[in-house]
Amino acid sequence: MKIIKQFGIIFAICWLGAVVEHLLPFAFPASVIAMLLLLICLLTGLLKVEHIREKSDFLLGNMAFFFIPAGVNVINYLDILKTSWLPLLVICTITTVITFAVTAFSIRLTMRLLKRK
Repeated sequence: MKIIKQFGIIFAICWLGAVVEHLLPFAFPASVIAMLLLLICLLTGLLKVEHIREKSDFLLGNMAFFFIPAGVNVINYLDILKTSWLPLLVICTITTVITFAVTAFSIRLTMRLLKRK
């Protein structure tokens, strides 16, 4: 019963994100809205981490599985990818370097803040 309750909470928040997306006068991803709603619920204490820990750990542990359909769908666009492989390669390289740099900066900043405490 605990598993069903945890899935229910997660799916309810996802559904609320979809409802909010539908009500907004501009385009905004429902998944991002749902994550913000989840963050707000956790920060306000409306929802405890223990309420969703097992199912969120399961979903995070199996996250790669959820990317399989997107990866397989790339095959449908191989002709487009072949014609623009160089710009895609440049964009992927630059964004990877930027992501590494921002992550390193964030970790250093977090370490400094934790040392001050």
